Amino acid sequence: MIQLAANLSLLFTEHPFLDRFAAAADAGFQAVETQFPYAWPAEQQAQALQHLGLKQVLINLPAGDWDKGERGIACHPDRVEEFRTGVERAIEYAQVLGCTRINCLAGIQPEGVSEEQAQAVFVANLGYAAEQLASAGIELVIEAINTVDIPGFFLHSTAQAAAIIDRVGASNLGIQYDIYHMQMMGEDTAGMLSAHRELIRHIQIADAPGRHEPGTGQIDYSGLFELIEQSGYRGWVSCEYLPATDTLSGLGWIERFSLTR
Repeated sequence: MIQLAANLSLLFTEHPFLDRFAAAADAGFQAVETQFPYAWPAEQQAQALQHLGLKQVLINLPAGDWDKGERGIACHPDRVEEFRTGVERAIEYAQVLGCTRINCLAGIQPEGVSEEQAQAVFVANLGYAAEQLASAGIELVIEAINTVDIPGFFLHSTAQAAAIIDRVGASNLGIQYDIYHMQMMGEDTAGMLSAHRELIRHIQIADAPGRHEPGTGQIDYSGLFELIEQSGYRGWVSCEYLPATDTLSGLGWIERFSLTR
């Protein structure tokens, strides 16, 4: 059975962040994820989770200065110490939140840095992060992002992600498969979900183009949900989309696709 989670960074933004936990629970969700929880005390978030009976299923590592356009620093040779500090902070938050999975954004390949250099530092950083997270009982995932929305993003295909995971060689490192991003890159999403089923530990959904609710774009979500159901995947499927109107009005797709929250 597909388990849906609500992404509190994109859904329920009609409410202040700390009120989104209750909004998600009221809407019937049993699990949430947050891109970057670091602007709010971890203890307050943990209290909300416990009070509402919610499970925190994912957070991201700190990703540099988001407001200035940074989208991760894991492939930046001159930001290794900052990356390692971010790993420590993410572990601290994850432990308070009871979250056992953390996503690492590779970042935009820096100007003047070759693909080989970017990959080498990314692999080294992932090795370090995976080791630190393993000691804390936490799984690490990496996410390929489309270069239409984020030009120059280093990790931009599932095959590339699989090859990097093979190079790192850490048992607690897997793929966060974002169907929207890979559709925007022209991937055969059904084929990739099948081919890399053993590596995929987390799935995120949005339709394309537009990044709105499933059923608003060109992706065959009916077929993909059936594929996910039949594949034996038992991880979370997170709703990481931009509501076309308000969040609650857009949740009808869940019933249309015969899913439950």
